[in-house]
Amino acid sequence: MAAVRGLSLTAAALRAVTPWARGRLLAASRGPQARREASSSSAEAGEGQIHLTASCVQRLLEITEGSEFLRLEVEGGGCSGFQYKFSLDTVINPDDRVFEQGGARVVVDSDSLAFVKGAQVDFSQELIRSSFQVLNNPQAQQGCSCGSSFSIKL
Repeated sequence: MAAVRGLSLTAAALRAVTPWARGRLLAASRGPQARREASSSSAEAGEGQIHLTASCVQRLLEITEGSEFLRLEVEGGGCSGFQYKFSLDTVINPDDRVFEQGGARVVVDSDSLAFVKGAQVDFSQELIRSSFQVLNNPQAQQGCSCGSSFSIKL
């Protein structure tokens, strides 16, 4: 029971100290709500999918409430040309793809999906940081040492 409380306290503490509230940086939403879901276990297999690691699923179940999900976007910038941006969101847009595993959801817009299709989303916890990361991105040629930016294969 203490371990369960510890996890809940950690999630509550994380919510209290990080700007993950709806409507802020990590919860930026666009456009009207629309539902179009495609599960990672759907018939559409292969590189058009985003795969979630067990640690990603576990962490998302700890920090999300209600209809919240993790949004993954790719933006221009970073030291390698493109960078990953993670945020908590509640609005699913018409051009979004939803990848669900074990009750945890990751949503990627169609433009960003072209840069991350076939990749794996992980949650990494280290002494100096804890973060969601994109691993094994088949669209990336190389990345920076911090793992938050990448260049694409041409």
